[in-house]
Amino acid sequence: MRNKPKYNFLKNSKYALEGVFAALKQERAFQIEVFLAILMTIILWLLPIKIGYKFILQASLIIPFIAEMFNTAIENTVDLACKEIHPLAKYAKDTASAGVFFSLVLTGLIWLFTLLIAFNIV
Repeated sequence: MRNKPKYNFLKNSKYALEGVFAALKQERAFQIEVFLAILMTIILWLLPIKIGYKFILQASLIIPFIAEMFNTAIENTVDLACKEIHPLAKYAKDTASAGVFFSLVLTGLIWLFTLLIAFNIV
């Protein structure tokens, strides 16, 4: 068993933020998702709904970020491991991308149903 360095919250948080900034710099899809999240946040806080609904909607905007980070990690790992086109590499990348798609669908559904309830439509 190899020696692992002692856990350090601040150091690990620094690594996490480095990952976020690297994705912001290099990943076009992540840049678009961040832009849309900022836009949705502005719209959200202008809506005449209860604060609890706003918190739910705001929190849901993080879901695609999580999926995009995993997608980016998987795609970069596959690119590093496979220099040539391989069916399994394509499968790994496509399924990771599908995870992002489903996260966007889930976020959209959370917004839809929360707003329907908030505006007493259902």
